[in-house]
Amino acid sequence: MNPELKTFLEEKRGLVDSFLEGWLPRAEGPLSEVVEAMRYSLFAGGKRLRPILCLAAAQTVGGSEKDALPAACALELIHTYSLIHDDLPAMDDDDLRRGKPSSHKVFGEAQAILAGDALLTEAFSLLAELPENIEAQRALRVIKIVSRAAGYRGMVGGQHLDLWLETQKHVSRDTLESTHSLKTGALISASLEAGAVLGGGGEAEIETLKRYGQKVGLAFQVADDILDVVGTTEELGKPAGSDEAGGKATYPAIMGLSESRNLALRLVQEAVEELKIFADRAEPLRGLALYIVERTN
Repeated sequence: MNPELKTFLEEKRGLVDSFLEGWLPRAEGPLSEVVEAMRYSLFAGGKRLRPILCLAAAQTVGGSEKDALPAACALELIHTYSLIHDDLPAMDDDDLRRGKPSSHKVFGEAQAILAGDALLTEAFSLLAELPENIEAQRALRVIKIVSRAAGYRGMVGGQHLDLWLETQKHVSRDTLESTHSLKTGALISASLEAGAVLGGGGEAEIETLKRYGQKVGLAFQVADDILDVVGTTEELGKPAGSDEAGGKATYPAIMGLSESRNLALRLVQEAVEELKIFADRAEPLRGLALYIVERTN
């Protein structure tokens, strides 16, 4: 990772963490356990990729990251809730997440479900806290973008298809791509689209960043599938080889490792190509696209 991108990521991650810490402080009394379960997963060391993409998109179209920060953090709350629920025995049944025991292993399944529910609900509370200078139509548009990406038309629908694929003997590449475009790609693409809207971008700019997000989102999932095969448990922070052990349909399983790597690189190249209209303003997004396929966790 080049030094400029490393500095950019550290700065934005610190900004997001600081905001989230203020939004969800520790609690005392009867609600302390569910709040602690929420905080446990929220501050477990995530990359904050989705909020960083949202902030970068706002800046790329000439807007202020301050205007996009509440929405960016709402996206992280939604992502975290999805991880808690994905790890449950009824879903992917994973005991490790980010190198730590999964939420349900620490707090029990009931508290893990409630923590995920609370994070999702708090995300929309955050979206109601958009700065007053954001006109109502833009604010409502962002809520619609995020809602669709998080619901059955997006991430939830993708998780449903992911579970359904486990019952299928043969899975085509097109079906796998459709699944991951929803499960992983939808929220990543929404991060870019929402950031562009909040940054005051024009329609052409918003659509361009949405397309960039779709390609980067799919590349992220292809890279994840590859890492599950070649990475170690220490690197990944979760059991390596869990996809194969669980009989999941993945890109390496369908296409092989070499072709999967080629696909990830091609998607990133196409994503970067979309950024031409922004010239140097999109440099962080170019770096983030390359980071997605070069990362080790």
